[in-house]
Amino acid sequence: MSIWNAKYECMEREQLLELQSHRLCDTVQRVYSNVPHYRRKMKAKGVEPGDIKSVQDLHKLPFTYKQDLRDTYPYDFFAAPMDDVVRIHASTGTTGKRTVVGYTAKDIDNWAELIARCLVSAGANKSSFVHVAYGYGLFTGGLGVHYGAEKIGATVIPVSGGNTKRQIEIMQDFGSTILTCTPSYALYLAETMREMGIDPKRDLKLKAGIFGAEPWTDAMRKEIESQMGVLALDIYGLSEVMGPGVSMECEYQDGMHIQEDHFIVEVIDPVTEEILPIGSEGELVFTCITKEALPLIRYRTRDIAKINYEKCQCGRTQARMSKVTGRSDDMLIIRGVNVFPSQIETVLLDVGLSAPYYQLVVGRVGTLDNLEVQVEMSPEMFSDKIKNIEASEKKIRENIESALGLTCKVRLVEPKSIERTEGKAKRVIDKRTMG
Repeated sequence: MSIWNAKYECMEREQLLELQSHRLCDTVQRVYSNVPHYRRKMKAKGVEPGDIKSVQDLHKLPFTYKQDLRDTYPYDFFAAPMDDVVRIHASTGTTGKRTVVGYTAKDIDNWAELIARCLVSAGANKSSFVHVAYGYGLFTGGLGVHYGAEKIGATVIPVSGGNTKRQIEIMQDFGSTILTCTPSYALYLAETMREMGIDPKRDLKLKAGIFGAEPWTDAMRKEIESQMGVLALDIYGLSEVMGPGVSMECEYQDGMHIQEDHFIVEVIDPVTEEILPIGSEGELVFTCITKEALPLIRYRTRDIAKINYEKCQCGRTQARMSKVTGRSDDMLIIRGVNVFPSQIETVLLDVGLSAPYYQLVVGRVGTLDNLEVQVEMSPEMFSDKIKNIEASEKKIRENIESALGLTCKVRLVEPKSIERTEGKAKRVIDKRTMG
């Protein structure tokens, strides 16, 4: 597969650090001058723009938290005048006030450039038909991928989310070759195709899938590739930092290449906020060094991963991040044990006794937390009336308990009883926080 912009994607690290340092200094000066909230935070930490001379000084700057964006809602965190802001995106606001993101025309062009790199790393080119099943609107996914696909000259099919059977018909009729959506929705598409009597390997032209917006495991990757016959690649981004395209896997599937000419990444201990040694797993922190409207400094993502700085087989020299294992604020603590939904997912797919749909239900009896893992039966299991339902539940439970060191209850439920969505899957129901 080719590389879209080798000048930056294959830049030597010494040269890259010089570029990052130059862009960082400019960005710090700009936010200090134009964003009162940042100026107050920097003064409180005793740092001025002149103290930042290179990437090595990044640690002197204060962290940015999602709450900072909520405290300055909607536009007071912008570093560019509103007359220069050509687009607004925002988070769903399901966990609090929406976080609002602005883009100048240059920001939009840079974003399209990053998505172009991502698409090319998945094998896309001018002859590709890019099927965008991410939602359009305030969510960054749909429009982000759309502009990048247009930049490489591909044909965009802007289906947006939902109406699954229609999605599949369009894939057949329009000749979609690149699918972009959440990984959980990709599995739902595959499931629906089977019900419609469609074999994606025989009846569709799909070659690759770019799946993001939620953590997913290598076990789920194998499941998607097996069912759909595509190269399944992970894409990463956050609306606050840019949207999708902050990093992306190449065909070697050995970590997501971070667009380091636009973002500086750090890995910290989520509790102590100390910077961790290279190769350690921790919380990702991003600094935007090219954004005009909303350049975030040391933004705490809450996403847990690790970074690899070795050159990739594909020729790209950018740092690579592992798959996100979970979010520090999504991590469940059950009887003193840290649990990420992705850990359960890996066990379920490895055991192979159920469909890849599950929910974790956490409750409390008295002072004792308990975990129930609800797992869908496959249609084959259900049609057999599950002679060994207890044995299957026991095997899954034993594997989860072995992997996590935590006792739990496993309950096999009927096919289709766990909700499907075209967006992010709802993996956890924590009854401890209800009522």
